[in-house]
Amino acid sequence: MHSTLPIERPSLALFGIEPWRAAFEFASHHISPAEAKPAAGDGHPVIIFPGMGTDGTAVAPLRRYCQSLGYEALDWGRGINRGPEGDIDVWLADLKAHTAQLLSGFEQSATFIGWSLGGIYARELSKTMGRKVRQVITIGTPFNASADHTNVGWIFRLLSGSAPAFDAALSARLRSAPSVPTTSIYSRSDGVVAWQTCKHEAESQRVQDLEVSGSHVGLGWNRSVLRIVGDRLGQAPGRWKRYEPEAVGMAQW
Repeated sequence: MHSTLPIERPSLALFGIEPWRAAFEFASHHISPAEAKPAAGDGHPVIIFPGMGTDGTAVAPLRRYCQSLGYEALDWGRGINRGPEGDIDVWLADLKAHTAQLLSGFEQSATFIGWSLGGIYARELSKTMGRKVRQVITIGTPFNASADHTNVGWIFRLLSGSAPAFDAALSARLRSAPSVPTTSIYSRSDGVVAWQTCKHEAESQRVQDLEVSGSHVGLGWNRSVLRIVGDRLGQAPGRWKRYEPEAVGMAQW
């Protein structure tokens, strides 16, 4: 459950040291498939949606890791994530068509992984793509917000030319969890988004929030995040189970 304290965006001090923390995480992020201990990948497609102002380069370590485990990890294929443009439903419909094209050559259902704003896309697309999606994993994604509880509003305005909209209907829609198994990974030491906005109002057998220690920028290659992603990708369709940290050695991290 959420704290009763008001949600506030992370301090500017925490935001300011994001690059250094992320660099440290990158320097120590390498984790071998044997160390991760997941089952051998079944080759199903994994589409990774990058965060605001970033592209496939930023999530390349995560994509390579998924590939090393035996999955067909793909870039979202739209270059720099500049945020939705114009009518959000029209924009998402176009992204849905593009994503469906990426998946057209695969028989197996896909896992959608989204970092930060990319997680919003992963969640919303999964709600309309039916059996093409088996699960959603979001990383540092503020889907449960009623205002801009982030330190990147200025980036959004710079790239899209307008401030992010937070009307009540849209906020309620984003808070609604996908019908497929969904995992939200967040960090209380996130310097970009308020960690409370990355948590569901209630968990269930198909929805789980998992806390790690790390920066926002470095979550895409954070060792604990990789460990969770590896375990989640190994969940067979229809037999998804909640993540058990002790079962995959998280206690030693």
